[in-house]
Amino acid sequence: MNIISRKQYAEKVDSWLGKEVVIVIVGQRRVGKSYILKDFIQRHECEPDANIIYIDKEKLKYKFLTNGDELGVYIEERLDFTRHNYVLIDEIQDIKGWEIPIRSLRTEENTDIIITGSNSKMLSSELSTLLGGRYQEIYVQSLSYMEFLEFHKLEDSEESLLKYLNYGGLPGLKIIGIEEDEHVWEYIRSVFNTVILKDVIERHSIRNVAFLNNLIAFLADTTGKIHSATSISKYMKSQQLDVSANVVLDYTHFFSEAYLINEVKRYDIHGKKLFESNQKIYFGDVGLRNMIAGGERETDIEKVIESVVYQHLIRLGYQVYVGEMRVGEIDFVCKKVNQIKYLQVAYLIHDDETRKREFGRLADINDNYPKYVISLTPLVTSRDYDGIIHMGLREFLKNGI
Repeated sequence: MNIISRKQYAEKVDSWLGKEVVIVIVGQRRVGKSYILKDFIQRHECEPDANIIYIDKEKLKYKFLTNGDELGVYIEERLDFTRHNYVLIDEIQDIKGWEIPIRSLRTEENTDIIITGSNSKMLSSELSTLLGGRYQEIYVQSLSYMEFLEFHKLEDSEESLLKYLNYGGLPGLKIIGIEEDEHVWEYIRSVFNTVILKDVIERHSIRNVAFLNNLIAFLADTTGKIHSATSISKYMKSQQLDVSANVVLDYTHFFSEAYLINEVKRYDIHGKKLFESNQKIYFGDVGLRNMIAGGERETDIEKVIESVVYQHLIRLGYQVYVGEMRVGEIDFVCKKVNQIKYLQVAYLIHDDETRKREFGRLADINDNYPKYVISLTPLVTSRDYDGIIHMGLREFLKNGI
């Protein structure tokens, strides 16, 4: 099988080898977690001292591994301490008591462990208890724009960017192809239905499925808008759905646990502190968001662009917040180690009024941290307006900030 190596995740996985931690691959269903393991095998199996033990619980040949004792025996029989052991287990949650042999294996010399599992069984709060805190999560996102081009063998162009903004970056679309619009949306819908059923409805025994569907549709439609559980509850009541703010909070958290959405807190730029109330919601994959929201992208292109920018900032390793100022809102405050950067996102900067609005808010921030405006304005690459960089979306997705 020809596997396209996703360099970002390959490097992250390799950087944690030999550190006596269990490497746990997490992320929304169908973003390619299993292929991260297969890519690891492809990259390391040629090493002369590599002893790779690979278990894929989705395969019938491993059906007999049902509990921790059986898993421990199976692995122990295949360990070779004259070589470097790599133990890779995909969909490990299907093995009852898997954590017992894995905790023991972690202490063995020359042994690294990499696992993936259903989001409904691999939450951080549970892993900390199961593995005694000795693990490292690696969060896998859907494809970046550059990966999208590579997977679909496309040239970098405005047309390719628009396809990415429309379809998103689920890796499985490589097999489906993006030539038939109907096939694309059928696949994206099937992924969404699986996430909702397995990681939300079944895990949390959801009975009010009608409200759940209404809530996820509302979040898709209002992507990038600040709201609270109370305001959503009031809106739902206006639609004859009587649900409390606590239920809204719970269901939103369930979506977040499944990596379907990201909840983004507000950051007080003047006071340098986080607000606890109200937030923005962005979807983990813009194609999923578009499928749920329906309609044509021309009517909500700013939401789509903002979503893609947010996801790429996370991909670049930033902690991202919504900026709050006395004079207005800044789309994103990005923090990494001792760095802070400010971003505004716009569709087009086509007149002085728009330019004043987008650049003016950044100019009102009284510090010397870098400031950017990202837009789809034609022919923009990277220009400096009084210290504020105007960057085209394609350049941002290719080169970052």
